[in-house]
Amino acid sequence: MAYAIFKTGGKQYKVAEGDKIEVEKLDIEIGKSTTFDSVLFYSEGETVKIGDPLISGARVTAEVLDQVRAKKVTAFKFRRRQGYHKTKGHRQPLTRLSITGISV
Repeated sequence: MAYAIFKTGGKQYKVAEGDKIEVEKLDIEIGKSTTFDSVLFYSEGETVKIGDPLISGARVTAEVLDQVRAKKVTAFKFRRRQGYHKTKGHRQPLTRLSITGISV
């Protein structure tokens, strides 16, 4: 089975055709397709291609399933015996993708 490693949003993702992943928010409507050209690695059986740093002409095609927000992350600062405490929260916006194809 073929798989690829591509880069988006400062992170790298290992995907195969049919996988569903969550990446940092992309400004694309639900139901539309997108392509990622920054493919770093490709493998299919014994065939392996490694980019230097990218594989030229390689693409990962994906369809946007949903725009969601991740679970809330709480940052809590505390200094004992000082009466100091501070709470902050953050929810990361994410895009759910379904990988439709990998081409080299």
